[in-house]
Amino acid sequence: MKKILVIGAHPDDCDIYAGGCAALWSDRGDQVSFISMTNGNAGHHREPPDKLEKRRREEAERAADVLKVSYEILDHDDGCLVPSLENRLDLIRRVRKFAPDLILTHRPNDYHPDHRYTSTLVQDAAYMVTVPLVCPEVPHLESNPVIAYLFDEFTRPAPFRADVTVDIDSVAKRKWRALDCHESQFYEWLAYNMRPGTDNVPTRADERLLWLQNTWSEFLERPAESCRQRLIETYGSAHGAEVTFAEAFELSEFGSQPGEEELRTLFPRQNPGED
Repeated sequence: MKKILVIGAHPDDCDIYAGGCAALWSDRGDQVSFISMTNGNAGHHREPPDKLEKRRREEAERAADVLKVSYEILDHDDGCLVPSLENRLDLIRRVRKFAPDLILTHRPNDYHPDHRYTSTLVQDAAYMVTVPLVCPEVPHLESNPVIAYLFDEFTRPAPFRADVTVDIDSVAKRKWRALDCHESQFYEWLAYNMRPGTDNVPTRADERLLWLQNTWSEFLERPAESCRQRLIETYGSAHGAEVTFAEAFELSEFGSQPGEEELRTLFPRQNPGED
């Protein structure tokens, strides 16, 4: 059994970029934990922050049930996360208590300050989780976990490098159901902020899920399209060319550096016999 810790900036980040792998991991018996570094209380155009925070915690709980993961939301206000020493030490303690084999998080070059500072905090906690005299009240880890970055399309100072790609087509419906749990985001805030047209969002649950798939499929297909060559290298030309939904990850220099065999055990594979 492997232990995987996904650290996102907001409630729904982990689901968007690693929800498919989380489902595959939980299905094979691994222990998966999501952490949202902020409470998401600014992610709306009309909901009061206190009510929104409560809603987002409830939404995350429902998504966690779908994916069969644990989901923890920290108390930092949305848009206000900073890479302070206090927050670094808190994250060191959390990482040590969970003792993950693998940590996933955002890359440090990203449009959102909460994403950037989440990445910075993970990088700053890396290695320090092995130092006994730092946070001595929590036993240190004997080795640094493997750290990998979640997919993005930013190119400066460097574009995303697909070191690992995972076919998630077999669990795509489950990932859609997890995203569907985040009603305040996909059907309200993001529909207003990123894809104007909240008047077009259906009210019926079954129609909403279909609307979500029709509206967001192009976005969720981008990792497979962007990392097609890596998918082919991983799964073979026939399979790799046919994958619609994939999740991709870039290994970080801040974590332990796994070999190919360790990568095969860390990340789920649909057909491990094909290269």
